Amino acid sequence: MAEIVKVGMADLKVCTSPDGLTTLGLGSCIGIAIRDPMTKIGGLAHIMLPDSKAMRTPMTNKAKFADTGIEELVRQMEGRGARKNRMVAKIAGGATMFAFQGKADMVQVGLRNAEACVAKLQELGIPILARDTGANYGRTVIFYPETGDYVVRAVGKPEKTI
Repeated sequence: MAEIVKVGMADLKVCTSPDGLTTLGLGSCIGIAIRDPMTKIGGLAHIMLPDSKAMRTPMTNKAKFADTGIEELVRQMEGRGARKNRMVAKIAGGATMFAFQGKADMVQVGLRNAEACVAKLQELGIPILARDTGANYGRTVIFYPETGDYVVRAVGKPEKTI
């Protein structure tokens, strides 16, 4: 029987079909879903911040940042038998969640998260097949590595599969 594995904030998990992965509460955070369509191995990371190098203290949680979290997710997937040259990605989240939608970097963290994820995936040669980012509402996602379906739910919005 298939299981839906929960991914927490600043967390990442890998699973194999028929299991799926879910994460709740993507506001400015990004949910990066990666799969190897041949092996049906998939992973989901819940990224909170764009760049680990901006931190003044030593990093202890790779999943928290786009640059290190995506690399770690790919590494763990390869450890299960996935191949990077076959991997594809979908991303969701990166909202602007506050009413004072100014230009300050701290306010634009959702946009910066999305940009950092796109840049890291491009650097690794992993194509992005679909995305649902931006706007001003949070999302919950469910990822199915078997089919590649990435279900995006938001309060007051119709459910969509990207």
